[in-house]
Amino acid sequence: MTQQFYVSPEQLMKDRADFARKGIARGRSVVVISCEDGIALVAENPSPSLHKIGEIYDKIAFAAVGKYNEFESLRQAGVRYADVRGYSYDREDVTARGLASVYAQSLGAVFTAEQKPFEVELAVAEVGHTQAEDHLYRLTFDGSIADENGFVVMGGLAEQVAEVVAGGWKADLSLAGALRLAVKALATDKDVDALPGTAVEAAVLDRSPESGRGSRRAFRRLQAEEITQLLAGEA
Repeated sequence: MTQQFYVSPEQLMKDRADFARKGIARGRSVVVISCEDGIALVAENPSPSLHKIGEIYDKIAFAAVGKYNEFESLRQAGVRYADVRGYSYDREDVTARGLASVYAQSLGAVFTAEQKPFEVELAVAEVGHTQAEDHLYRLTFDGSIADENGFVVMGGLAEQVAEVVAGGWKADLSLAGALRLAVKALATDKDVDALPGTAVEAAVLDRSPESGRGSRRAFRRLQAEEITQLLAGEA
């Protein structure tokens, strides 16, 4: 009979955490910034179709780094949760806090019970009527959840990128200013001052979508042309 090796729970958890961190470190960074016009979500992502940023519900968006198939399955589960809760109760009952709690439970269960943890980090953002009412939550692979203030940075070079964002972030930043700051921060590991618009995926949760676009859906994906204009200060 083959004898199985004993691995202590502490070592097992450490090995899983190290495995997940290495996978996340290979991913390109994502920046989520609260600004005067709403919440800007910016990612280094040259792919036009494999999105790292997406809409969850009326005023809630999702951003992720790591393995695409894993965070995409989580995004879809979040959309289903939001739709069912909004239909069963009220649209106002769908909140970023509730969604983040569901994600935390799912990530924690996978981390402790499955052989392989998810190699993902998530951000859930909800835009408020005022900047003080914005909510930004960061979730890690083990189900840990943090309520962030002002901005969230995730990915392999999160510490370097966060240092640049922290140095330039102000509550009264416009959307263009937030986008320029995020792109500048994402370029910290490159030999350039900023990334080109074609290498950036960006979206915004508009603070007043009803008055601006006549819709309660705050999420708006920015096209490459608009990103280029905003980075150049033309819009």
